[in-house]
Amino acid sequence: MSQIEPKSSRAVWYALIVLFAINTLNFFDRQILGAVGEPIRKEFGLNDSSLGLLNAAFTLLYAFVGIPFGILADRFGRKRILAAGVFVWSLLTAGTGLVQSFWQMFALRLGVGVGEASCAPAATSLIGDLFPASRRAKALAVFMLGIPVGLALSFAVSGTVAKQFGWRAAFLVAGIPGILCAIAVLFIREPERGASETHNVGGRKREGSTYLNILRSPTMIWIIISGAVHNFNAYAIAAFITPYLMRFHGLDIQQANFISTIVYGVMGGAGLLIGGMVGDAAMKRRKDGRMIVAAAAIFLSVPLVYFALEMPAGSTIPFLLLMGTASALMYFYYSTVYSTIQDVTEPAARGTAMAVYFLAMYLLGASIGPYVTGMLSDFFTKRAAALSGVTDTAQTALEPFRAEGLHTAMYIIPILGVALALILLAASRTVAKDIDAMQAWMRDSSE
Repeated sequence: MSQIEPKSSRAVWYALIVLFAINTLNFFDRQILGAVGEPIRKEFGLNDSSLGLLNAAFTLLYAFVGIPFGILADRFGRKRILAAGVFVWSLLTAGTGLVQSFWQMFALRLGVGVGEASCAPAATSLIGDLFPASRRAKALAVFMLGIPVGLALSFAVSGTVAKQFGWRAAFLVAGIPGILCAIAVLFIREPERGASETHNVGGRKREGSTYLNILRSPTMIWIIISGAVHNFNAYAIAAFITPYLMRFHGLDIQQANFISTIVYGVMGGAGLLIGGMVGDAAMKRRKDGRMIVAAAAIFLSVPLVYFALEMPAGSTIPFLLLMGTASALMYFYYSTVYSTIQDVTEPAARGTAMAVYFLAMYLLGASIGPYVTGMLSDFFTKRAAALSGVTDTAQTALEPFRAEGLHTAMYIIPILGVALALILLAASRTVAKDIDAMQAWMRDSSE
């Protein structure tokens, strides 16, 4: 097996730390809107559907431009792609603090999506070549730790800045670290493609269309479907957990974001790391181990989310414990499923595979999760108002009923959680065969 040489281990870990920092910034910037959504909604006179659409805006272009970025990541220098992407999205994030209308903000969030689309295909492809399969889930877990860390910092920093200086300052502050990350990534030593595989096939690809080869894997089909469902839930929570805590539990923006930091950041980070370790341990016992771990974790999260939503107004500690534990289990998904994508895809097509996965994940999941949840919230808000005898549909008239409307809408999350667990269980039934087929191809191609 090709191993990382001791003399290069420092460079390998430098690369992983920089990639982690970029992913942290990636999710910090995209989450600011969820952290400060309530004052934005009130300033621009928005309903929850519009707020959900703003939260989903960056995913609309993100989904499509990820494909060309994936192709570029498989053919050209990945660190330069990352440097350009992080610089662009940081600049546009800072610019969001200057907007004067809903549509100006919507346009800039679309641009943020273009920049952020460079991150996952290039970064995961680099990690796939830096670490062998036996250590890949742990390495990807460190990289994906940027999700909860970025979300936690975004909730904590943005909520605090917004309370003290207003929501616009939160966007301006977020743009600064991007310049440093854009410079740091240029010092990564880019590895040879396939360098960490048991059978080193270099840049060779299987015959035929790369896209068709990716979609011929039953496991990849199930994983793509799972990505859409998982990210519907993940982005719905990210968009509305702070507004939910402010409306239903009566917290101010800083208090609500503090709870969100723990629930979706700290607990999520713990789950991501534990999921990576458990997934690798299960993989050593059986080839379908990671997918079984993912399915079991999601199954266990469902009742916890349900009972968290059942907590009465003001019960923030029980909500934190239940939703935080559920969040930790939901984060098992990233370290187990993302490493499985690497396992069933040849090294020279991993960037494209991630881009195909992200296209479906964002277009069918992340982009509609906040919007559909917002639509449901508006529907249940109007229903609650009508049941109370209020017929005026003006935003100010509906404001007293928005807590109940959003509370009811959030129950879609545990319902879809059941479907997600079943999808991951189906993937666990095909993954061993797909891994064997990929290993056989690499063995034959290296001879």
